[in-house]
Amino acid sequence: MKVATRLTRLPPYPFARWSAEVRAARARGADVIRLDIGNPDMPPPAPIIDALTRSARHRDHHGYPGFRGIPAFREAVAGYYERRFGVTIDPETQVVPLIGSKEGIIHMALACLDPGDLALVPDPGYAPYALGAALASAETCTFPLPAERGFLPDLGAIPSEVADRAALMWLNYPNNPTGATADLDFLAQAVEFARRHDLLLCHDAPYCEVCYDGYVAPSVLQVDGALEVAIEFNSLSKMANMAGWRVGMAVGNAQAIGALGQVKSNIDSGIFQPIQEAAVEALSLNPAWLAERNAIYQERMEIVLHAVEAAGMAAPRPRATLYVWAPVPSGWTSEGFGLALLGETGVAIAPGSVFGPGGEGYVRISVTAPTERLREATQRLVPFVETA
Repeated sequence: MKVATRLTRLPPYPFARWSAEVRAARARGADVIRLDIGNPDMPPPAPIIDALTRSARHRDHHGYPGFRGIPAFREAVAGYYERRFGVTIDPETQVVPLIGSKEGIIHMALACLDPGDLALVPDPGYAPYALGAALASAETCTFPLPAERGFLPDLGAIPSEVADRAALMWLNYPNNPTGATADLDFLAQAVEFARRHDLLLCHDAPYCEVCYDGYVAPSVLQVDGALEVAIEFNSLSKMANMAGWRVGMAVGNAQAIGALGQVKSNIDSGIFQPIQEAAVEALSLNPAWLAERNAIYQERMEIVLHAVEAAGMAAPRPRATLYVWAPVPSGWTSEGFGLALLGETGVAIAPGSVFGPGGEGYVRISVTAPTERLREATQRLVPFVETA
């Protein structure tokens, strides 16, 4: 059959290729411990599951829900942004539900990029930012996240002629894969950059509730004037341990939300209503549950940080996210180290290079395996590095 030209320009999804390596290791009989993906291993709180089951018992909750979502879900999103960030959102015009934020990220590109248009994308970064542009037959220009700047970009170093050509720019804080955080001063610089160059600022914030040591992640929409130039993507995958439920939201500039909704109205028929009703519950999470869950992640972070330091791969201590971003030992490439570790010990970590050229020299280690399995993985990692 004929394959669309856009697919010939689209590289394989990085984690699909890496997952094939993991499957091959298991087929060889390896006891694989997966620290390569940010897939929460703990369930959502019981009230969320109860809300799902209650709703699913209703005879009339199994039809097409519509791409805009039930009003209660959009109102819950607006209520969350008001309570959490002090941001007033119109649930009718400034919120659209997403079948997971990854879906919305790809569709945002289809909503605002034409062939030949330009998207600004961080390197290293989450692959769908660039893949969405590729599916829209648009171009990308990457900007680096230097370690010496705390993995924050130097927006002033982006050439004006490039920024003026761009239709949108992606940012993501707390950051995947580096674990870096950004304060409101930096986000205000980003809003001003978007205004100056007449582009849409797309901020991806799925880790805003996975924070440690008292850190509280901000929203770009807290910046004065952000609603004029910005849209924020969020998800319950990491916030409420609901990765497989596929529910998220885009919030912000009404024109951008309308364009994204127009794409979705032609592509999907919305999120299963019982999942939306469970999401309403999730958007009012008990802060004590969040603190307890994050304390488990923080304990695991300490285990990983201690291990990488013992292995001579000392990494910065993240204040948020599920990841440790560690340098590979001298003499290794990111993928070479990851493949050797997987092949010899069964420990799967993510090579930094799957996040772009800027990730070369690093590996991303997730803390979403059960604590004892993660401890076992680190006990395999340290002697591997010492003898490699």
